[in-house]
Amino acid sequence: MKVPLLDLKAQYEPIKNEINKAIFDVVENQNFILGETVKRFETKIANFIGTKHAIGVSSGSDALLISLMALDLKQSDEIITTPYSFFATAGAISRLGAKPVFAEIDEKTFNLDANEIENKITSKTKAILPVHLFGQIAEMDKILEIAEKYNLKIIEDAAQAIGSEFKNGKQAGTFGTFGCFSFYPSKNLGCFGDAGLVTTNDDELAEKIKILRSHGSKPKYYNKFIGGNFRIDAIQSAVLDVKLNYLENWTKKRQENAKTYDELFKATKLTEKITLPYTCKGNKHIFNQYVICLEERDKLMEFLKLNGIGSEIYYPVTFNNQECFAYLGYKQGDFPKSEKCAKTSLAIPVYPELTLEMQEMVVGKIKEFFSRW
Repeated sequence: MKVPLLDLKAQYEPIKNEINKAIFDVVENQNFILGETVKRFETKIANFIGTKHAIGVSSGSDALLISLMALDLKQSDEIITTPYSFFATAGAISRLGAKPVFAEIDEKTFNLDANEIENKITSKTKAILPVHLFGQIAEMDKILEIAEKYNLKIIEDAAQAIGSEFKNGKQAGTFGTFGCFSFYPSKNLGCFGDAGLVTTNDDELAEKIKILRSHGSKPKYYNKFIGGNFRIDAIQSAVLDVKLNYLENWTKKRQENAKTYDELFKATKLTEKITLPYTCKGNKHIFNQYVICLEERDKLMEFLKLNGIGSEIYYPVTFNNQECFAYLGYKQGDFPKSEKCAKTSLAIPVYPELTLEMQEMVVGKIKEFFSRW
């Protein structure tokens, strides 16, 4: 038996008739760019997340980029963010000529440590960009206090956190000036290609995002801003509109699978060898990834691969060690907690269709791995 890191075919099979009909309807009406299909999805997902506006865009990376564009960043502006995330988090800042300023993470949650933010603030700081990594919301209560104290904007990178909740019950994407989501196929809510979303409760900024996603023009050919082609496709909106109906059940199954892993690892005493995911009290963790940490990470990954079990490293290189960010002047060792996570973290399968037998195989093989070392 093989256990892939993710099985999208297993997700598609029971809902394929609905998906295929939704796609066919778009093909029949031939309205592929924006239009009623997109509007319907935007309204539906805004209601789900609990935000006033939800604007579909071309990807999660572009959601970050267009949100930063809407803030009219200047080259001297600084954005405080984490050094441990997917490249787009810091890449979007640099692409606009602004400066990413990194603050250390909490190694239990992998998220930005709110206690590390304030000493990074300067007169050039314009915003804080926390990431809700692996499906758990960052310390937004403390981050909001800091942002209010220094009059800073907040852009939430919620690419992996659709449906996650903070201890006050608020969902990811509802705290900041903007919330940025990804619908990349591997996400808990994934489309059939690339797509993303920007959320906001600000009417003026919502309108600006809508204008920016169509080259900054309103009306057509009359350009108010320098924008880009950041529009979401109608076909992707149609797919997501169907899948959104199943998201809460998929999330519950991921949470159940995470709990099963916790129990299996504890029963086999593997918690002496590995560190399990940590959920902050009161938080709703949606487990976009189930990430364990261990010193023998690379060897375990190779062993699992040889035994037909998928796994992945998220993420092997921290931003301060990325060649493209060398100009920022950071060096190896500047963020020891982030660098430790980069060397020890490993995601194992947690997708909704995972069976108990498959999970027992994963844990059994990890136990077998340690028995050989």
